[in-house]
Amino acid sequence: MYQKECFVFQQDKPILAKVRNYGEEDFEALIAVQQESFPPPFPSDLWWKTEQLMSHINHYPKGAFCVEVNGEIVGSMTALLTDFDPHRPEHNWEEVTADGSISSHNPDGKTLYIVDICVKPSFRQLDLGKLLMQSAYELVVQDKLDRVLGGGRIPGYHRHSDKLSPEQYTQKVVEGELRDPVVTFLLRCGRMPVCLVPNYLEDKESHNYALLMEWKNPFWQD
Repeated sequence: MYQKECFVFQQDKPILAKVRNYGEEDFEALIAVQQESFPPPFPSDLWWKTEQLMSHINHYPKGAFCVEVNGEIVGSMTALLTDFDPHRPEHNWEEVTADGSISSHNPDGKTLYIVDICVKPSFRQLDLGKLLMQSAYELVVQDKLDRVLGGGRIPGYHRHSDKLSPEQYTQKVVEGELRDPVVTFLLRCGRMPVCLVPNYLEDKESHNYALLMEWKNPFWQD
């Protein structure tokens, strides 16, 4: 089981945070985090359900993370193992995650695929999302996997879709001309763009697009 404690900072004040694997006793709190993190117009039917969370810890408990502050669960991240062909990168969230159940988890897979990451809005200034992502990197290094991979929503795109294509928008975000709530965060975490994927997820703000982004294991590359 994974567990670590470290200090995060609210301005200059250190605050103790704990990242650990989540279990069945955490499900109610995890669902509450989802509801607060993904308000409408994000589809409520995509919030985690108890059956999905149970499937997560049954199929790949090592990939089920949560973060606590003062004993309160305020964020989570779920991952699975899969195979990834860089020459055929396009896919959608539903097929790679088995509609969020992660029954598609492949114990022999060499790519750690991020199914979901979320932090309550009132705690986002503490960089807890980055702390969760670091935990994924540590798992990749420990288990000698190839990479972290996942599709980043582009929720800021709907504000620019009348003037920019999805390709133009993501390019401007990567170049620093625009800021996107998800893609900019992932860039700050060290993730690198792979390609833009259409019809990745039902997501009005992103026009159903996602930017596939990876972090390669610096110690274990072919």
